[in-house]
Amino acid sequence: MMLLDTLREGLADLDARGLTRRRRVADTPCAARMTVGGRPIVGFASNDYLGLAAHPLLADAVAEGARRYGSGSGGSHLLGGHSRAHAVLEETLATFAGSFVDAPRALTFSTGYMSNLAAVTALAGRGTTLFSDALNHASLIDGARLSRAQVQIYPHGDTEALAAMLEASDTPVKAIVTDAVFSMDGSLAPLARLVELAERHGAWLLVDDAHGFGVLGPQGRGEVAQAALRSPNLVYLCTFGKAVGVAGAAVIAHETVIEWLLQRARPYIFTTAASPAEAHAVCASLALIAGEEGDARRRHLDALIERTRAILRSTPWRPIDSPTAVQPLIIGGNEETLALAARLDADGLWVPAIRPPTVPAGTSRLRISLSAGHGFDDLDRLQAALVRCGASA
Repeated sequence: MMLLDTLREGLADLDARGLTRRRRVADTPCAARMTVGGRPIVGFASNDYLGLAAHPLLADAVAEGARRYGSGSGGSHLLGGHSRAHAVLEETLATFAGSFVDAPRALTFSTGYMSNLAAVTALAGRGTTLFSDALNHASLIDGARLSRAQVQIYPHGDTEALAAMLEASDTPVKAIVTDAVFSMDGSLAPLARLVELAERHGAWLLVDDAHGFGVLGPQGRGEVAQAALRSPNLVYLCTFGKAVGVAGAAVIAHETVIEWLLQRARPYIFTTAASPAEAHAVCASLALIAGEEGDARRRHLDALIERTRAILRSTPWRPIDSPTAVQPLIIGGNEETLALAARLDADGLWVPAIRPPTVPAGTSRLRISLSAGHGFDDLDRLQAALVRCGASA
């Protein structure tokens, strides 16, 4: 059998099980209403929670950053690629989200995936035990695998099971790893209890707040700030491609932790730094997020969330009750979920179907992502379409 034939068989198997993934081409900027494949559509697919991805202020900031610093960084952060824009962003982040730890410092990365790999692999290794929530993002799972640490998976959000695991572990270095907002369920990690367990057992607590940063907490400072937590054991990971509306990511922690990552984190050392124009735009976005406009967008998003929760409870399918902009509706089988997504698409609504291995088998779902760019008329359209689909389900 030719090598290509093995791949073709694998692709055919994915298609037969309803697991084939397909890209769609957006003709207009990311927004609540956009043109995709030449068709106007209301998008409930992106993570642009505050509706900032196409904000004119950020577009201008990208252009200004490119004029000031150029279009590319030209190298890794340690070999000429660390610009003044990156330095200013790290200083801003240490102030913006550093209230949870003494002597805060930030380190920026090109992507959230890369920042998670870096933090996990640099802080854990042989002789370390990682305690990982069962629903953690793939980037945290991959970081755990690459770290060569012993990995123990605790049931989602089950802090009593985690406490028992920590109590039974005699590993000198321990690390608890969790999402803050779980991206496919919209559930929140019990961070207060996790901080308590981390301090009691002398463990690191790595919190990936990709879906909370910019949205939750005072001035959008994230779920750790919302819970008013502070601990030297905290290592906070945030991304800029979601609510912030740009691209990139950062790790914020005690200055000693950040210095260790700078010296030892391979995904930081051996890759080209992100565009300084992006870093410049992130600074502009953080100022917007922390100000009156950011507050107004979060209030509107909160109202949309409450309305959507009510809409989904009235359908024949099973919603996961989430207080966040991630509103899942569990359908069950892969084909049924794909069929419902296709019917909504025919009505001009882009609501993505999420299937295994992203979610457990039998829990395929629609993932409705809300944005402050949506209006209540968009939710009216969604509700009407779900009613029509539910009547024939």
